[in-house]
Amino acid sequence: MNPLRQLTAWLRPRDPGYAATRRAARTALVMPSLFALCSQVFHAPVTGSFAAFGAIAMLLLVDFSGTRVERLRAHAALGAAWIVLVVLGSLAAQSVWTAVGATVLVGFAVLFSGVVSSVLAGATTALLLGFILPVSTAAPLSQIPDRLFGVLLATGAAMLAVTFLWPSTFEFPLARPAAQVCRAAAGQLRAEAQHYSAKVGGRTFVQCVDCAQETVSTARTLRGIFLKTPYRPTGLSTGSRALVRLVDELTWLTAILAESGPEDEDDLTTDAESVAVRRAAAEVLDLSADLLENPRHDVDRLRQAAQELRSALTVMEERAVIRLPLPRAAGDAVAHGSEPTTTGTEPTTTGVGVEGFIDSLDVSFRAQEVAFVVLQVAENIVTARAADRRRWTDRLLGREPESATGAFASARERALAHLEPHSVWLHNSIRGAVGLGIATALADRTGVEHSFWVMLGTLSVLRSNALNTGQNAYRAISGTVAGSVLGAGLLQIIGHDRPVLWLLLPLAVLVAGIVPAAISFAAGQAAFTVTLVILFNISQPAGLSLIYVRIEDIALGCAVSLVVGLFFWPRGAAAAVSKALAEAYADSARYLVGAVDYAVSCCGTGPAALDAPQEGRRAAAAARRLDDAFRTYLAERGSKAVPLGEMTTLVTGVVVLRLAADAVLELWRRSPTGLPAADRAAAQKELLVLAERILRWYENLAEGLEGGAAVPEPQPSDHRTTVRLAEAVRRDLYDPDGQATATGVRIIWTGDHLEAVRRLEPVLATAAGLAGV
Repeated sequence: MNPLRQLTAWLRPRDPGYAATRRAARTALVMPSLFALCSQVFHAPVTGSFAAFGAIAMLLLVDFSGTRVERLRAHAALGAAWIVLVVLGSLAAQSVWTAVGATVLVGFAVLFSGVVSSVLAGATTALLLGFILPVSTAAPLSQIPDRLFGVLLATGAAMLAVTFLWPSTFEFPLARPAAQVCRAAAGQLRAEAQHYSAKVGGRTFVQCVDCAQETVSTARTLRGIFLKTPYRPTGLSTGSRALVRLVDELTWLTAILAESGPEDEDDLTTDAESVAVRRAAAEVLDLSADLLENPRHDVDRLRQAAQELRSALTVMEERAVIRLPLPRAAGDAVAHGSEPTTTGTEPTTTGVGVEGFIDSLDVSFRAQEVAFVVLQVAENIVTARAADRRRWTDRLLGREPESATGAFASARERALAHLEPHSVWLHNSIRGAVGLGIATALADRTGVEHSFWVMLGTLSVLRSNALNTGQNAYRAISGTVAGSVLGAGLLQIIGHDRPVLWLLLPLAVLVAGIVPAAISFAAGQAAFTVTLVILFNISQPAGLSLIYVRIEDIALGCAVSLVVGLFFWPRGAAAAVSKALAEAYADSARYLVGAVDYAVSCCGTGPAALDAPQEGRRAAAAARRLDDAFRTYLAERGSKAVPLGEMTTLVTGVVVLRLAADAVLELWRRSPTGLPAADRAAAQKELLVLAERILRWYENLAEGLEGGAAVPEPQPSDHRTTVRLAEAVRRDLYDPDGQATATGVRIIWTGDHLEAVRRLEPVLATAAGLAGV
């Protein structure tokens, strides 16, 4: 086989989309060229150093997405930030104490700014390098212009490189498997619609079963890809985060579809409106799959299909009221099978029992539940594509697409959500800032020759717990030693033959950029060490002494990382996820109760007079913190203290809880205004009783997740409460002519949403027990 093809086949699974290879190749061309220009033509070694490391920061450490213009703006902004940081670092380096204080403040500001947007999060290391380089190399202030000239050269070269050298074509790895789930679910919904429309069993039922199995299979594949992909919080754009949320939503949609289809060949109970909703939902899913597979497809077609699904949903809800049988109390004779009677010339429907009343709404509720999740899926995909088309300032400040909130207000809201004691992002920001400050002080006090490498080693080694920090320290030192041995051997072979060193420099940069992603962190350290040996022996031939200095610097940086990791939140992301899970479950359960309160209030005043429950903001903020903690947990090296399957189940449970609250709100927001003022006290009370029971269970689960208390036993289905709810609707929510109102239907459906959340309890209790959190 051709060696190039062999290399390509080896890289493809290790470097998806060849993202690392593309960045490394650009850097291998640009960085040596700038270094040669400055050192050999301009004879400006200071400018050359800042141009070289600026090129590494702007080409190897970041990979901005978006159109060509947006990428150019992002690189121009990064270059401007480097200018500011280089000036600040040069000024702070005049005194060790100002250097330490400035390092802590700037380090925290840069690290914490990543919560605002993926643009800032993805540029964190590159921004820190712009401050670490000048603050760790004290020099007269007269050198600032030379340093800034190097930054300008690096910025200009980086902008040319990202424009003309291998523009980004990386495809998000979840898009295609998510599209396959959408198509499988659409096929299942169409098969169910055909089965119910045909009013016969046999072949149509077999098709339903086959399609349901296909949906489950594709959803399992999607979940497997998600768990195997090393998603880091700093690597996800807003559009990518929206697509990541699809994993949870499609998982929940699959679970709903498993219960919404026919149970056997004779299960033919449905209505034309439910069939129409299923077909409209299938169309939305097919268009969603089209947009996932090809982002250039027209978003308006999906929006129109989603509106048609909402219209079909409204018609189904209205028809459900007309068809609704009149329930009688459980003890009435009519409820036990008496025949219709007439009074005079007017027929009077005798009705059915409470069981029949509830069952008559079950089919339409299932269709309504499916439709809501499908609409959420479509909304997420539209959001993802709209996010990719945002203005650059909106990307930078993390403003959600089509949000009514201003860009700066959105950034402030995101930051405030993480300014609380249990935020993983806050922990990591403080830990990194303190570690860099200590490294600055120690490098000055110990007289280490290259304090820059001490600080860089501290930053690259430090992770979210002491165990993984220790593992990374071992890898960093072992990689550095291995690279030093290779560098020493290289120098022994070629000596100080500078032309050969110049020829080897681009190759060394290329390998150093690829191997961390394709092989390992330790291999990356080794390759980077070889690159530095070559680079410094070109500019200032030092031979083997440079190798010893490099090992000393990295060892000191690793020691700083290990000490800081031991004293600042040493338990790591697993403990942080448990805490974030507890908060997210408690806040999401309160949000669900708030949504039920909203529903109860709508019974008397209508939705137009009410504001959405404020608990939704707290639940959203808690979900964002959980998202960050979970992705940090996924990115942690080493074995997982909590099994990944159980942890994923618990994280998905939070999504389901919030989806249920969203569904209740959406249901009542569609209710008409000017509702009749009848007595609804009993119906309201029963709904609140159901909601409070669920709240108490999830609060107990949160206590178990956070404090090690016993996981609560799942609640059994309370059939009596459901019957009382139907009885309350019969008493309170019928018009003077004995006809059920739309409000009565929504009351029952709200109870169904609460019951769906209760049915989730056994799954969560089992996962929490197996996880041992």
